[in-house]
Amino acid sequence: MSDELPEEARRHRDAGRTMTLGGYDIFVTDQGAGDLPVLLLHGFPGSSCDWRAVQARLAAEHCVIAFDFLGHGLSDKPAGASYSLFDQADLATLVAVAHGVERCVVVAHDMGDTVAAELLARQNAGELPFTIERTVLTNGSIFIDMARLSDGQQLLLSLPDETLADPLPRDLLRRSIADSFPPGWADSPEVDALVALVLHDDGDRLLPRLIRYIEERRRHQDRWTAALVDYAGPLTAIWGELDPIAVADMPRRLAVLRAGTELVLWPDVGHWPSIEAPDRLADALLDILSG
Repeated sequence: MSDELPEEARRHRDAGRTMTLGGYDIFVTDQGAGDLPVLLLHGFPGSSCDWRAVQARLAAEHCVIAFDFLGHGLSDKPAGASYSLFDQADLATLVAVAHGVERCVVVAHDMGDTVAAELLARQNAGELPFTIERTVLTNGSIFIDMARLSDGQQLLLSLPDETLADPLPRDLLRRSIADSFPPGWADSPEVDALVALVLHDDGDRLLPRLIRYIEERRRHQDRWTAALVDYAGPLTAIWGELDPIAVADMPRRLAVLRAGTELVLWPDVGHWPSIEAPDRLADALLDILSG
């Protein structure tokens, strides 16, 4: 793995390990111990590094498992993979089974919300080899028709669904990622880590392929909405209202469609609660897990 990662990303790399799952090398971190594991699902174009502060807090009381989806972070980034959300859900299942998970709590962000919805669809159909006892969603386009795609996302979607021949300009990538944060985050070490892990192993060249999950989200909106609505376990949506993409009306719609959904809105947080407010998110999750 690259030695050019910034400090935050290096520390995260050194705290994890690589597991061969589904024929690919997948970066995994597992910390803590407890009877009810917590499975963390990251978003696009991030990685499990986005969860590191939250994971460390939760691990004081719980077993917490995080991993990098295929094509993201420190996991393999093969040019020929499909990067389907269904395949990413398969990978999440492999990670859970490899850790001996029989029941767990799933906490997800962004693209990970949809992977969580696919796992719930399988559970609802009796096809998941473990039980998701509780689900927590954070900012993600759970209703893609409501998403306000950024200029960077629209640019990537306008490109052919293929690996780029040349790298993306680093400044363009950084600016696009910074635009998903509230003002004042552009020069933060967190953005440094995000950018570096996208660039790792030429991952930036894969972005026009990885972002096709948005098109897949549109095609299967009914399936994943039904998965969330029909899920029998407790469901909480913790949402930063400053999110310019996955707007707060999304979890509000979910709360209307699914009675009993717990809705937590933070007016001073944007798209990245695990990065912008990790202690607050960890406290909220610890409260949920103790309930």
